Amino acid sequence: MSEVNTNQTESITLEKVTAAIEAILYAAGHPVEYARLSEVLGLSTNDVKSMIEAMSREYNSEKSKRGVLLLMYPDTCQFATKEEFLPYIREALGIKRGGNLSNSTMEALAVVAYNQPVTRAYVDAVRGVDSSYAMTSLIDKGLIESLSRLDAPGRPMLYTTTEKFLRVFGLTSLDDLPETELSPTVEADPEAMAVEEVGFTAGMTAVSADPQSTEE
Repeated sequence: MSEVNTNQTESITLEKVTAAIEAILYAAGHPVEYARLSEVLGLSTNDVKSMIEAMSREYNSEKSKRGVLLLMYPDTCQFATKEEFLPYIREALGIKRGGNLSNSTMEALAVVAYNQPVTRAYVDAVRGVDSSYAMTSLIDKGLIESLSRLDAPGRPMLYTTTEKFLRVFGLTSLDDLPETELSPTVEADPEAMAVEEVGFTAGMTAVSADPQSTEE
């Protein structure tokens, strides 16, 4: 593919398409859907993904001298600054420290991340304490969300991590989560953990994550 036609009725070269993708992602400052890039550039979604994969290999190479990474997710992609330059960014932009997740919130997030989808009662059982505040905080920060309900008494919400969770922790998919040792204690029955009235059975000891960064 040496030339493509955009919806602006002009022919541009492959190099220009790559530059256009770069410009769009830079200007957006947030995740952009492959489908939207495909629509704008007049290319198939597969072609767009292939081009962005090639770009990401260049941006994310250990030999790259750039200060940014090109992150890819199932439906979107975006530029992100490298963590090593965070002190310079904070100083230049006057960004105050803060916003890091507390230990209890990180613990609840780890339980969700490694066992999703899970109910809040399951998180309570694994941690051994009430997780209402931690779960609410994670929802407010957009790191977890509820997409469905468990088919059990009370029909409790099932929680999963979000795409923002992947972005914040520098992951491209859940497969990139660091390995952790789980120590099963009692065979867990999700329905038995569904609501507090039913009672809890701890299915494993608390797990912890080793994220690359925390949300600012």
